[in-house]
Amino acid sequence: MIKHFPPLSLYIHIPWCIQKCPYCDFNSHQIKNYLPEEEYISALLFDLEQDLSKITGRNINSIFIGGGTPSVFSTKAIAKLLAAIKTKLPIIKNAEITMEVNPGTVNRLQGFYAAGVNRLSLGVQSFNDGFLQKLGRIHGRTEAIQAIKIATQVGFNNINLDLMFGLPGQTVTDALADLRTAITYQPAHLSWYQLTIEANTSFYHQPPKNLPDDDLLWEIQTAGQSYLSEQGYSQYEISAYAKSGRECQHNLNYWKFGDYLGIGAGAHSKITNATTITRFSKQNNPNAYLQTRSIIEPKILTNEDIVLEFMMNALRLLDGFTEAEFIKNTGLHIDYIEKPLQQAYAKGWLQQNKQHIFPTKIGINLLNNVLELFMLN
Repeated sequence: MIKHFPPLSLYIHIPWCIQKCPYCDFNSHQIKNYLPEEEYISALLFDLEQDLSKITGRNINSIFIGGGTPSVFSTKAIAKLLAAIKTKLPIIKNAEITMEVNPGTVNRLQGFYAAGVNRLSLGVQSFNDGFLQKLGRIHGRTEAIQAIKIATQVGFNNINLDLMFGLPGQTVTDALADLRTAITYQPAHLSWYQLTIEANTSFYHQPPKNLPDDDLLWEIQTAGQSYLSEQGYSQYEISAYAKSGRECQHNLNYWKFGDYLGIGAGAHSKITNATTITRFSKQNNPNAYLQTRSIIEPKILTNEDIVLEFMMNALRLLDGFTEAEFIKNTGLHIDYIEKPLQQAYAKGWLQQNKQHIFPTKIGINLLNNVLELFMLN
């Protein structure tokens, strides 16, 4: 029996990429030229209306507008969307409302700010024009810097910069140069993560040359972590760094196994009630979504599913989790995972202090191995 409902977030998926990016899944580009803006906004609101019964009586703690490049939607459309959501849902005061923004769409930032967006996540990826070209990005260093400056001038004081490392041909010096440029503008938050080659992407089918090897990746990562720490950015998750008190509340909710309602093509949800935790998703193809707005078959999580999913999220956090958080958010007693916990302690992958169970430095780097211990099926 689950006696505690975890915090609830709203995720809005607008899967519109301006062009095919070599590290994106081709499926996200199955769009006939573009998404019809007005029709898609209407579909999102219809989608939300259909799901309201799943979250009756619960407040929304954060909103995240993400996907391909949602900032190519007009300011009028985003304003209409957020205004309608506020009439349908109880949103806590000063809720974090984030929007992913491509640096090439900065002419709309004033309108997004006026619409109620109070946090930006800028997809910079790199400040090096050569690396940006290899990634297939349509913006360059100049556009990225201009986007940061304009966002600040507009009034945004909670800005995240997305940066990648491990790029083809990248050196430690190159990676640190990106971080130094970012720090020049004092963003509240940095997402600094390693390039990964996903299946069904152009990089997967045609792997780029000169990808850094594991030793070089480790050197880049440790050098970057040291630099960010010196600059006052605390690492609180595998790839997230923030100034004090500026952690991303929406993502923290995911990592702490909170609930979230997703609307839009390909959006996923996790909803807890008194007896079950259920996951469901929406039709992935945007065109099919507009036609059917159908929900993929819901899945009620088993205890084994719950344990693994809790660990997959909680162990990304450097502070891990408390026994109380595990019990409240899973409805299970901590004894349920006693055996794998003891195995992880013995291997030096997890450790425990008076309050938290959290990964060691070795455990962070061997997270997949750690998670295998919690596959209880």
